[in-house]
Amino acid sequence: MDVTKQYYKEKSQDFFDSTVAADVTQLYERFLLHLPTNAYILDLGCGSGRDTKAFIERGYRVDAIDGSEELCRLASEYTGIKVICQDFSSIDCDEKYDAIWACASLLHISSGELPGLFEKLRRVLKPQGIFYMSFKYGDFEGERDGRFFNDMTAEKFNMIMKNVSGFECVDEWESDDVRRGKEVHWFNAIYRKTL
Repeated sequence: MDVTKQYYKEKSQDFFDSTVAADVTQLYERFLLHLPTNAYILDLGCGSGRDTKAFIERGYRVDAIDGSEELCRLASEYTGIKVICQDFSSIDCDEKYDAIWACASLLHISSGELPGLFEKLRRVLKPQGIFYMSFKYGDFEGERDGRFFNDMTAEKFNMIMKNVSGFECVDEWESDDVRRGKEVHWFNAIYRKTL
């Protein structure tokens, strides 16, 4: 078991408790602005299920997955839907979703693996589908605090996206962490499927 999965296995309740009440409404607003009414969203790496529940309450259809069995159990209880335990790379469907929401989940994927994963995720999006993702801001890539992290700047992310076809940038911005006591800066991006 890799260090990141081990971390979430051991600390799933702590992670759930520290993230479930975070108010990320501003992120929702920037994302949902690009979605059709009744859009079908894939919450990729849903963690506590906070965002899945928020989207369901706003009338969207949502499928949620996470790589941690323990978080899937907690998120299923919290959201009232079955959260699937699945690695991102094993997703296998075509043009099913209007949007992918990957809030602080792809930050555990290495730079070398991201282009191939993005190509795979592009296929699950409907034409003109929207893809939101966020990463901790910076250049660091490696193990930190018991997990693997791949931090991003706009420059680093745009270099990665040069190796990915079929997406165009809709929006990129930086934001601060909304959790009390967390002085973390974030890089956010919204892309649209073009192929």
